[in-house]
Amino acid sequence: MRQPKKDPYAPREWAPHEKPMLLGSPSTPFHSTPRRIAYGIVGLLVCMTGALGNAMVTANLQNLQGTFAAWSTEIAWLPAVYVMTNVSINLLLVKFRQQFGLRAFTEGFLVLYVLVTFFHLFVNDLSSAILVRAAHGMVAAALSSLGIYYQIQAWPAKHRLKALTIGITGSSLAIPIARLFSTELLQLEEWRGLYFFELGLALISLACVICLKLPPGDRKKVFEKKDFITFFLLAPGMALLCAVLSFGRLYWWFEAPWIGWSLSLSLVLIVSAIVFEHNRSNPLLNTRWLSSGSIMRLGLIMLLIRIVLAEQNTGVYGWLQYVGLQNEQMTHLAWSILAGIVCGITASCLTIKPQRLAWPIITALLLMIIASLMDSQSTSLTRPDQLMVSQFLLGFGSAFFLAPAMLAGIGGVVADPRNLVSFSVLFGMSQNIGGLLGSAILGTFQTWREKYHSAHLAEQLTTLNPAVNERLQAYTQLYQNMIGDSTLLNTQAVLQLQNASTLEANILAYNDTYLLTASVAAATLVWILWRLLRLRITARIALRRATGTK
Repeated sequence: MRQPKKDPYAPREWAPHEKPMLLGSPSTPFHSTPRRIAYGIVGLLVCMTGALGNAMVTANLQNLQGTFAAWSTEIAWLPAVYVMTNVSINLLLVKFRQQFGLRAFTEGFLVLYVLVTFFHLFVNDLSSAILVRAAHGMVAAALSSLGIYYQIQAWPAKHRLKALTIGITGSSLAIPIARLFSTELLQLEEWRGLYFFELGLALISLACVICLKLPPGDRKKVFEKKDFITFFLLAPGMALLCAVLSFGRLYWWFEAPWIGWSLSLSLVLIVSAIVFEHNRSNPLLNTRWLSSGSIMRLGLIMLLIRIVLAEQNTGVYGWLQYVGLQNEQMTHLAWSILAGIVCGITASCLTIKPQRLAWPIITALLLMIIASLMDSQSTSLTRPDQLMVSQFLLGFGSAFFLAPAMLAGIGGVVADPRNLVSFSVLFGMSQNIGGLLGSAILGTFQTWREKYHSAHLAEQLTTLNPAVNERLQAYTQLYQNMIGDSTLLNTQAVLQLQNASTLEANILAYNDTYLLTASVAAATLVWILWRLLRLRITARIALRRATGTK
């Protein structure tokens, strides 16, 4: 007799220690020690697969620009489209996981990612590279959640916060790791070396995910038709916003008309999605919860910190690349950042407490202020070895704040699981959009300050200044054995002086940028401390009143 099909959405009976924390998350049975170790290794591998491919592309944009014969505005689509798809897919990922299971989504998109990357190896075309990054953005959104779930299986219940910390911060290791060995991959077969490595990493992750499966969890039909209306409004709106933030300073904000039109259209789409969700009885995004004071403050704090952390790529690495250094010449700097992130993760695991989530954020902000002030003392002779201490502190702070910031908002999710989609979108937007916004703000500010310093220095480059005449004579003596014509010799001396002036203007502009990040971090720190002080005073007044009535 044929057995009836089991309903995948039927509620299951779980032992107390096995019950999943949230709908769509796996159960937590007991595991043997070797199996826990395997879960931990696979979790880190999955996190690296989700982040390392894009990190290698971001770290080698200049080299890829040459191999693809692309303009700087064209090659910038590679990191931009990754963020576009990563932010958008988070809208549907949580409900997909709750209804169909995370495995179906992850394995499906990992297979898609592998296929797109494989066929890209046979096409030397920027368009196919953009498709790979778009597929990677969608896969990375699933792999970041998958990495957290694998880490939860690797740790016993009493160390669950440590598992969450490692899962949340593990992907931050990708950027310094990418700068350590990606140059060697480029030497193998130019851009194909990067993509061969990316393909191999995806295949290994796919095999590990298939072989070492997560325990089952509860599933439920949660999708509604109106969810897709929200998605088709919000996804293109966020994509257009990402494009504006990515290309605004490249085309310059007021020079390209499409930037203004894209920004206007993105605002219309995003506002339309918010209004539509606000009036739904069972919304995909809980706008009332997102607009509450505590959640808005948390989102703003994470956004501001991401703007400060943009100093690392836009500021320090931007300056070193400007003076002509390549990744292989910045290996010590990458090691120091990697060491800072590892120490930050370790310290976060050892110190994190649900009752004191604000103090790790305060500590991280203090370290960021110190690092930015140290960097602001740079000169035209500053090189990676002089920046190792400050970048170690910045790497430490970037890892130390992340898990407490995320856990600060999980309380509202546990109290009402319907807020899980809203929180996932909030956290993803604060990290992705915050990173783009930080690069846009710092890059624009650096350009503006460079123009200011160039104009100020140009006023002083006059032959009436003895120091200028002395420098011109030094350049003349330097080139007089190579240039016989006196007119050309003088022209070359003036050109060298102008180059030196431009270099000095740029380092002054980068120092101003570091001071800006220090100011943003200091303002955020003062705001948090004022908020904590106000809450403590309010609590004491309430306690005195309650005591006095007794």
